[in-house]
Amino acid sequence: MASLLERAYNPDVLTCLANLSNDEVFTPPELANRVLDLLPEELWRDPTVRILDPFCKSGVFLREAAKRFIKGLEPVYPNLQERVDHIMHEQLFGIAITELTSLLARRSLYCSKFPNGRFSVSAFDGDEGNIRFRNINHTWREGRCVYCGASQDQYDRDAGLETHAYEFIHTTYPEGIFNMKFDVIVGNPPYQLSDGGAQASALPIYHKFIEQAKKLNPHFICMIVPARWYVGGRGLNSFRSTMISDRRIRVLHDYPETSECFPGVNIRGGVCYFLWDRQYSGKCSVINHFQGEEIESLRYLSSGEDGFFIRYNKGLAIIEKVQAFGEDSFSKFVSSSRPFGLRAAFSDFSPEKSAERQIKLYRFGDDGYISRNQIAKNGQWADMWKVIIPEASPGGDEYPHLVLSNPIVSEPGSICTETYLCLGPFDNKETCENISAYIKTRFFRFLVLMLKNTQHTTKKVYQYVPVQDFSRAWTDEELFQKYSLSSGEIEFILSLVKER
Repeated sequence: MASLLERAYNPDVLTCLANLSNDEVFTPPELANRVLDLLPEELWRDPTVRILDPFCKSGVFLREAAKRFIKGLEPVYPNLQERVDHIMHEQLFGIAITELTSLLARRSLYCSKFPNGRFSVSAFDGDEGNIRFRNINHTWREGRCVYCGASQDQYDRDAGLETHAYEFIHTTYPEGIFNMKFDVIVGNPPYQLSDGGAQASALPIYHKFIEQAKKLNPHFICMIVPARWYVGGRGLNSFRSTMISDRRIRVLHDYPETSECFPGVNIRGGVCYFLWDRQYSGKCSVINHFQGEEIESLRYLSSGEDGFFIRYNKGLAIIEKVQAFGEDSFSKFVSSSRPFGLRAAFSDFSPEKSAERQIKLYRFGDDGYISRNQIAKNGQWADMWKVIIPEASPGGDEYPHLVLSNPIVSEPGSICTETYLCLGPFDNKETCENISAYIKTRFFRFLVLMLKNTQHTTKKVYQYVPVQDFSRAWTDEELFQKYSLSSGEIEFILSLVKER
């Protein structure tokens, strides 16, 4: 057995695994080690430490942890085989997300998909070792799983099909899975589940794994997850509030560009990994990784009284300069979603104006005309000047971003579907044109980006944008000068926001 451990490694097969999907992403070994580096070095010399990966895919976190224990515990267990046996039996545990990944994780950790086989680096009585998989069923109530929120229409499947009912979050008592305490919970959880909605909409679930991990009250939690929770949103508002107020988050590494962590994977809004330390209470070391540069700041995650989290450390200083002017927030002009009550798929319109259909309808695709009585809400805005702006942002995740699509001056006698947000109403066309020019500036779009972490925009993301004197048009040069931005701050804005 010892001879198997002493052989040199071949090129690491775990660096070239194809991802299961953008929802279940394999972690490259180099990234797994960066996450494990968050843990204190003395941990790897402690033979009593227990580590759990509750969402094993490739088993890379447990394998890399094993390497560290093998080195760190040598003074305690000089005999290599005794050391390995102790580590594998007493210190490393996993819960696989599928039967297939259970075999892969065991192969990574034990060098055999059967821990009781002759090629396993440590002998177990059963064929699971300490990496278990149970085919769990969802618990349906009114068409949804009570644990994860999965759609019954999507996931109530035949017994032979994968249901994605992950054991770790489909129980009220996660401590009963292994009936033991864990010092460290680490890994890369599944990110989301299809909810059966239109346009491949999906329900985030990664936060449920973090919440469940906290129930086990370990000393440390280290996970890599999508960064969308920074701004909340669908099912994440309560989680976001809890996270940014949690003083036990000691370190947060932020990656706006997913490719810096997961080559070939595009996760809107980027990803992050963090260290949660039960015994710590204080400021968090936030490290931005952007275009090859690392920028670190020791700060609380919650930004002031508004309770927002600003991902960019350099952005905080700019926001502070802008807020020092005490100007009103532009968000007061921004409507809620679906400003006139019409869905994006609304189809009861005519391509041409007629006596019955006098109201112009701006929509995705071809515009049309509707009657006044079809306007579900805010009908008074139809007869006023306003600006509409697409709710979804253009382009991909590459930087610099456009951040926002071009605004449209919406004349009296017009409305829009939920494809747009409505700004206003305003008194005249000139004001709307000046506001449109302001929206197109990189200054404006930068301040939106500070609170925008997905392709969608809401009223909230305009919170840091100040109101200007809209009797005139504004340029970036004038705005940079007004707020006394330094050359470095201007360069940072230009690196994030694309010129129109």
